[in-house]
Amino acid sequence: MRVIAELPHPECKITLFNMNQKYIIKFEQGGLEQSYKLSELDLTGGGANEIFQILDEAFIATVVARFKEMRSDFSAAYNRQQY
Repeated sequence: MRVIAELPHPECKITLFNMNQKYIIKFEQGGLEQSYKLSELDLTGGGANEIFQILDEAFIATVVARFKEMRSDFSAAYNRQQY
């Protein structure tokens, strides 16, 4: 897996990888991560720039909201095991 680019964002780390004719977009926030895969064939040839156009602020806002849900879900599961 090869790192293609990183997109700076104040709320999460965004890294674009390339592996086996796929792009992998990884979002990281603390100990949590989300990843999305795109086939190179699904793009028109714009590479990283085309992918970063897909990652608009509306999409990134949903990713950040999902991180909050993930953290809450994990915290609830962890707390159930403590009693």
